[in-house]
Amino acid sequence: MWATNVASSSTTASRTGLPLAARFILYPLSFILSLVDANGRALVFLRIAVGVLFLIFGEYKVFGTEFTLHGGFDGWIHRFISDGAYPFMVPVLRDFVLPHHTAIAFLVAYGELAIGLSLALGLVVRPASICGIVYMLTLLFSANYPGPDAPIWQYFGASLDHSVLALCFAAFALSNAGESFTIQPWLSKLWRRSEMGTQ
Repeated sequence: MWATNVASSSTTASRTGLPLAARFILYPLSFILSLVDANGRALVFLRIAVGVLFLIFGEYKVFGTEFTLHGGFDGWIHRFISDGAYPFMVPVLRDFVLPHHTAIAFLVAYGELAIGLSLALGLVVRPASICGIVYMLTLLFSANYPGPDAPIWQYFGASLDHSVLALCFAAFALSNAGESFTIQPWLSKLWRRSEMGTQ
């Protein structure tokens, strides 16, 4: 279905003389809008949107050095320890994360980029979503502590930065969100052709 939609869109775009950049935007949109099931359409849109967000989060960390090598990650951890971490997370951040800050900074940077690519392209969506849940919960307990005297509702309110994304990842992990608008069939065809070529 995906290949058929892309081929149809390609023919239309070439006839209308659309620029290449416009085609890359219109092809996915035409496919998503052509999905019959409204729930499936919403889920695919949400998956790709979260994927694009994580690509934005990850690309500046991977392709720059401020976050990984020049104190960006350390600054966030010190901020979490002084104001934001749940009490049980403070020793973890202080005694484990900070002594291994460079390795963990690279893990965070490439992890965010990998999650973004996975969701945007529809590859290994369920494992990536499980990793996303773990990552969001780690950030939640590291940064969203409202204080010991806060009423219970403030715990939920303070966690919105990360709990909403954690719920999105849970929806992707529990559904078939990775089965629509994925490049997996194209990769499988490429793999089969390469195997046939080597025989």
